Amino acid sequence: MAINWEAYIGEIQLLAIAVGVFLFLMLLARWVARILIRIVTPLSFARDIFINIAAPLQLLVPLIGLQAVWGTADDKTLFISPLRHATTLFIIGSVTWLGLRIVDALHQLITRRNPTNVSDNLSARRIQTQTKVLEQTLSLIIILFGISAMLMTFPMARQFGTSILASAGLAGLAVGFAAKPVLGNLIAGLQLAFTQPIRLDDVVIVEGEWGRVEEITSTYIVIRIWDDRRLIVPLQWFIENPFQNWTRKTSSLLGSVMLWVDYALPLEPLRAKLDELCEKVPDLWDGRVKGIQVVETKENAIQLRILVSSADSSRNFDLRCYLRENLINFISVNYPDHFPQNRTNFREVRPEVAPEAKKVVAPDPQPPV
Repeated sequence: MAINWEAYIGEIQLLAIAVGVFLFLMLLARWVARILIRIVTPLSFARDIFINIAAPLQLLVPLIGLQAVWGTADDKTLFISPLRHATTLFIIGSVTWLGLRIVDALHQLITRRNPTNVSDNLSARRIQTQTKVLEQTLSLIIILFGISAMLMTFPMARQFGTSILASAGLAGLAVGFAAKPVLGNLIAGLQLAFTQPIRLDDVVIVEGEWGRVEEITSTYIVIRIWDDRRLIVPLQWFIENPFQNWTRKTSSLLGSVMLWVDYALPLEPLRAKLDELCEKVPDLWDGRVKGIQVVETKENAIQLRILVSSADSSRNFDLRCYLRENLINFISVNYPDHFPQNRTNFREVRPEVAPEAKKVVAPDPQPPV
């Protein structure tokens, strides 16, 4: 059966015009984007933003032109309604993509301007944590708005939304209970962003595990433990439970080494050795605190606490291991008998000798009369 192309000449012309407009606007948008990037190259922040939003803009501009072409067509044109609807969905998707790229570009810009690979990175970690949480929250909101806008283009979805609003009381309670974990973590994320009990790269103790905050998402936090394991903790847990943060105000830390030694060990040579060892490792000891104290006594030994300070917890751990090893070696070489030991005194006990019994001399008998 032969196809009568003359009957579809209007649709063919419309399609050709639409393709031509789409390609022309795509090339034009790409050319304009390159020119704008070159113009703002001296401004690094503007250049980074334009580079991030170039791709969605190069798609959004031709789609707007394409929708304008569909708008000029007669409503009776073949397949015009599905084409308009599909183009609207693509435009909404492009706008959503553009919003996500803008948020991501701002997040990258703030992150680069506040690096954490410096010695005093407290302010940078605070800003990066707030930016990370806000970026994830805004991205989630943009995605939800984009999906909602797409769904509202369908008549059945609009009717469904109207029925939900009509029964908002019961439906709101059901949705609230069902979404309680998600909403709880979202609110907890905003609380963490503004109150900041925890930040990126903080050293924390969670559930007895030592680690650093590696990643903060919209629902959970990733803790990188010292042996490269990962502890995944929901955001809401940090709001409802106590935890240790070793870098809340500063990364400097005090650490102690405990040793049990004999009562007879002289402490002054040990203090001099501690000074010598600390001076040898300026990369581990920050020069603030060092000292030896007797903190406990028992019947056969005393306990010494060697207190030292470092710039951060990792250096303090290495310093404590270094001091423990070298001080034990110093005592074993110079005072080998002064580790804790039990003493026993042996005494020779002689049995007592009973005094000689006195001889009783009987009186001479009286001669008979």
